[in-house]
Order: sequence, then C-alpha cells, then structure tokens
Amino acid sequence: MIAVITADLIESSAYKPEFLERVIETLQQQFVYFEEKLAEKTTNFSIYRGDSLQGIINKPEKSLLCAILLKTALNKLESEANSSIIKADLKLAIGIGSFDLKRDEISESNGEAFQFSGRTLDEIKSGSRKLMLKTSNIDVNAEFDASLALFDFIADRWSTASAEVIFYLLQGLKEKEIAQIVGISQSAVNQRKKAAGWDPISVLLKRFEEKISATFKGNQ
Repeated sequence: MIAVITADLIESSAYKPEFLERVIETLQQQFVYFEEKLAEKTTNFSIYRGDSLQGIINKPEKSLLCAILLKTALNKLESEANSSIIKADLKLAIGIGSFDLKRDEISESNGEAFQFSGRTLDEIKSGSRKLMLKTSNIDVNAEFDASLALFDFIADRWSTASAEVIFYLLQGLKEKEIAQIVGISQSAVNQRKKAAGWDPISVLLKRFEEKISATFKGNQ
C-alpha cells in the first residue's frame, strides 16, 4: 500500500522563465527534504512536461503532510506578470492504494494508487478544488472530501507571508526559530500562524495520519 501524489502547476503559462525556474528548484528542494527528513528514501518524485509532478510516498499516512508542504513551498513564492501578482500554486491529487509494479522510474510504475491519483487530478483540473484524496475506502473518501474542501477555502486566503509561516510549522519549527529565519518578531509569526488557520490544519493532519494508519493497517 502506497500513496501517489500527482500535481499540476496552476496557470504556469503565465510564469516568466526565471520564475518558473525558481518554482522548479523549490519543488526539487522539497523532493530532497522528503527523502532526508521523512525517511522516504524511495519517493521517486519527478517533474515532467515542465509543469507537472508525480511521486510515491511509502508511508500513506504522511501523504497529506507532503502535499501541503509542496503547496506551501510554492505559495510563499510570487512574481509580477502583466501588472498583476502571480502566486505559485498547485492542483494536487493523492491516491492511496496498491501498486502492481514499482520501478526506479516512476513513469514505468503502475497500480491502483497511480490510477486513483491520476484520475482524481483529471477530475479537479477544470474545477475550483485544489487538493483531493481518493482511496478504495468510501468512508475515508467522504470524510476527507469535506475536510479538504474546507482546507482549500482556508488556503486560498493565505498571503505569501502566511504560507511561509505554515511551511516552516509543517517542518516542526518553533515560532522563535521561524522568526529568526523570516526576520520578523515572534509575535508577528504568531499572528500570521493564527491568520493562516494553523490550529485546524494541524488537527486535520493529525486526524488524517490516524485515520489512514488505522484503515490501511496491515496493508503496508
């Protein structure tokens, strides 16, 4: 049992070349983080077509954390184009299920998890949703469809500054540490943390990890 994350950059055609390069470098840094910090030695994340990515998470209960880390890593980036500000963002689909073939090259792998992830991303491409989950368990799907819709509502209202604070909180950093990195006061970090909805997001992540672990226990 694995999780597969498939994602597309939103409105990447509007990115200036230097901004797209910055976005891709940021994603690649996150792929390294997953391998080194989350003990995901075989995530096999890769970028294809220049504006899409896919990767395997061997611990399905960590897949939502990885998805939100990818999102916040980009949401803290912005660029000006045609007199407007563009914030980097993704549409992400998480598929949890079995795999028939897992190769070193992710493009050569297949199975239930890949199908769930790919088909779900196709489903949300034309709509307003940005993060969805699909598993073989109907109850899990129903619970997190509602939860992730609410998450989308919260995340769509983030400023780049708020997304940056959430990004570091997801990595387990304390307010004082974040303040030193960002160059603001600890009280300012706390204000951004509250404005970004960190408390309900942390509850969602905990519930996801517990539910996925319990539901798919024994299928790892």
